[in-house]
Amino acid sequence: MARAVFPDSALFEDSAVSAETRAINDDIVKRMEAAPDQWSFPPAMIRSRRRQGLGPFPVAPRSDRARTIEIEGPHGAIPLRIIAPENPKGVYLHFHGGGWVIGGADEQDPRLERIADTCGLAVVSVEYRLAPEHPYPQGPDDCEAAALWLVKNGREQFGTERFAIGGESAGGHLSMVTMLRLRDRHGLTPFRAANLVAGCYDLRLTPSARNWGTEKLILTTRDITIFIDRFVPRSHRLDDPDISPILADVSGLPPALFSVGTRDALLDDSLFMAMRWATAGNDTELAVYPGGAHVFMAFPGALSEQSLARIDQFLTGAFA
Repeated sequence: MARAVFPDSALFEDSAVSAETRAINDDIVKRMEAAPDQWSFPPAMIRSRRRQGLGPFPVAPRSDRARTIEIEGPHGAIPLRIIAPENPKGVYLHFHGGGWVIGGADEQDPRLERIADTCGLAVVSVEYRLAPEHPYPQGPDDCEAAALWLVKNGREQFGTERFAIGGESAGGHLSMVTMLRLRDRHGLTPFRAANLVAGCYDLRLTPSARNWGTEKLILTTRDITIFIDRFVPRSHRLDDPDISPILADVSGLPPALFSVGTRDALLDDSLFMAMRWATAGNDTELAVYPGGAHVFMAFPGALSEQSLARIDQFLTGAFA
């Protein structure tokens, strides 16, 4: 029988938000209100500014342990950034966030090093193609190709055929799409766990995304809309389950941990998808963090540590 763990409703109350989390959020909003409109810059400049720490997230140091290999995909070479312990227990296939438009496989190395060291997993982060230069379906195609490569080469490359998948924001979406593609196109369900952080699963916009408005706490409604417009060409329908996986049949998929903060414009995406995951008969954990902004674990603090520790526990348990 499937197991489901859902949060206490008290976590959604304003009184549950700590003073530290409020201060972090206030600082994010002040910095973003003082910054130029990111959409006044071309995509390459937005990416460059993000790497300089001029976006909403702090710059994470690059790991000197990481190595990069390239595999072939349907649109050309795909770099894979690998951080691995000796004798890994399994492999964590990771997709970074950034609205399908920005971000990179090397922009969250400390969190991936933590998974490698604490959970004993080799981490493979995919440098998938970004929109608008490479719109849908190129990014998802790269992720699908990376997953198929791992299934075929995992034992040779890492000494194991035990795999997990996950990512943040757009990376959560791409993780979901990849699991569905492997199941439906290739008859494969190779992952024993899915770590899904603040994903966007309904590109038509859930109520929390549509109603968020203009507050610059990482994401605004306008930001989400622009990201989607740049990712999905107008020739494609947003109600295609390959684009909005909230509409897909999600049965027969692995245990998943959905992590999200209550001050995330994409809150409903995680709430709705976690319920669909559970009712489809999959093991489901929904972790809700009071006051947490979008991908709040990028900001050091007690709430971040709490969420990272639960991810550690979830992934470690999946490979016990």
